[in-house]
Amino acid sequence: MKKQFLECGKIVTTHGVRGEVRVQPWCDAPEFLLEFDTLYLEKGQQAIAVQRARVHKNIVILQLEGVGTVEEAVKLRGKVLYVNRSDVPMDDGEYFVQDLIGCTVTDVDTGADYGKIYDVRPTGANDVYYLRDDSGTERLVPAIPDVVLERDIDGGVIRIRPLEGLFDD
Repeated sequence: MKKQFLECGKIVTTHGVRGEVRVQPWCDAPEFLLEFDTLYLEKGQQAIAVQRARVHKNIVILQLEGVGTVEEAVKLRGKVLYVNRSDVPMDDGEYFVQDLIGCTVTDVDTGADYGKIYDVRPTGANDVYYLRDDSGTERLVPAIPDVVLERDIDGGVIRIRPLEGLFDD
């Protein structure tokens, strides 16, 4: 099931004396966070307006509404920020990495169940899906068109055709 509110970064410390906070972005590019007028705290339960946002050395510096002093900003240290899925324009076929977590990976030809995705990591050339099955066996799957044939995000299933030798023990 897709989450309505998606983790997008963590407030790591304060910036200056006027209540700005430094955010470690958890998105493809820090500039992504500059697009939002509203972010959320407490897993989406608390909306907070963004007054100013800028990128500085791969960190996002935010001035949040109601946070005007360093003392108020300190209280936010360690908090995770969320975006509302409805606020993000997505084209057909696009998805969030968080949508893949928990998806079952099956063989498109045999129907074999290889486990569920528990992590997705970029390698530079492509992403790699980290799988774990019910017995605890872990597998790595390169997210390339030759291997990943179908992504049914709404159904929670990824169908693959493993390359020869990929899962040989």
